[in-house]
Amino acid sequence: MRRGMNDTTGRKNMQQLIELRWIAALGQFATILVVHFGFDIPLPLKPMLWLLGGLVIFNAISVLRLRTHPEVTNAELLVAVLVDVAMLTGQLYLSGGATNPFVFLYLLQVTLAAVLLEAWSTWTIVAITGACFAGLALFGRPLALPLDHDRGLWSPYIQGMLLCFALNAALLVVFISRISANLRARDARLADLRQRAAEEEHIVRMGLLASGAAHELGTPLATLSVILGDWAHLPSFTSEPDMLQEIEEMQAQVLRCKSIVSGILLSAGEARGDSPSETTMRTFLDNLVDEWKVTRSVSSVDYRNRFGDDLRIVSDSAIKQMVCNVLDNALEASPTWVGLEAARDDNLLRLTVTDRGPGFAPGILQRLGTPYQSTKGRPGGGLGLFLVVNVARTLGGSVDAGNRADGGAFVTVTLPLAAITLDEEEEGIDAD
Repeated sequence: MRRGMNDTTGRKNMQQLIELRWIAALGQFATILVVHFGFDIPLPLKPMLWLLGGLVIFNAISVLRLRTHPEVTNAELLVAVLVDVAMLTGQLYLSGGATNPFVFLYLLQVTLAAVLLEAWSTWTIVAITGACFAGLALFGRPLALPLDHDRGLWSPYIQGMLLCFALNAALLVVFISRISANLRARDARLADLRQRAAEEEHIVRMGLLASGAAHELGTPLATLSVILGDWAHLPSFTSEPDMLQEIEEMQAQVLRCKSIVSGILLSAGEARGDSPSETTMRTFLDNLVDEWKVTRSVSSVDYRNRFGDDLRIVSDSAIKQMVCNVLDNALEASPTWVGLEAARDDNLLRLTVTDRGPGFAPGILQRLGTPYQSTKGRPGGGLGLFLVVNVARTLGGSVDAGNRADGGAFVTVTLPLAAITLDEEEEGIDAD
């Protein structure tokens, strides 16, 4: 993935070089005509125009190459800059050599190389441009220009230097700003990748901790279940209806703990059945809400299933736990009322959980999904939404949260149906 990010940046930088080369071609053509016909300074038009045509052809080939092979390496960028240096050297050789005021365009090439290329490539460009400058001083063809530097801005040489300075400054500001923006965008993407890698590592550590704890809790829970079963048959308890009812409640809570432990192991990839559980979307959501209401002390649940036409899906414990986490957070903020709406938006499943609590603090919304960001003030808080965001991201979905205008908060989980539904091919295999 990181390679793809670097390739994307290289492609954008090559696009900047291509745009700059088009501008250079137009500028050279206009300058040749103005100098030759406007200032009556004789130039070898034919070879200069041939060089200009070669630059245009090379740029057209570069455009086609970029469309067919979007990946751009440092070596390709180096070759592109070297071609630009060679074309500039050829034009300067034919139009005055080192005495041409546009010789300072070499600085533009060096600056671009410093921004675009690796260090060794940049120093290669520095050495080559320096050698080209020296070669022009030794072998260039001087222009027949009068020595009238004392005329100031009226001197053609001073005018050429002024124009060269303006071109260098304008092109550097425009293109270096764009290239720097590309590099900043690449750095931002790399930082996001590092953040995701750290979050995934954090999830792995929590999964290992939860799995280990679940294994350790399994034995004492089984022991408690056996003891409570024995107590339920003792005469001293069977003769006391109140005591027997309390034992039955304790047994129910132990069974719930064992169910939670089994769910943790199931989510960790252990104790999984031979085949995934198949159901339908509406059945999955209805059963999830019914089970959640039974195991929680909630006064009112406003559940609205507006999914529409039913679909066959694979029942995933991770999705179930994700939705339950959102509902649990809403219940803690709003013990008397929780809302859940399921809807279908084209090929997406949207689950919106609402509450009538105090809402999210602005800082929490800005760092949505970051671990240990919570307003509950207890150790380990904020892991619920952290897990929700990462499960949704793993399935190709997203999580959005905010505060309602009439009070309370909402959390919307959006998942692509393709990640959980059974396609026709899978259904055919199952039918066989």
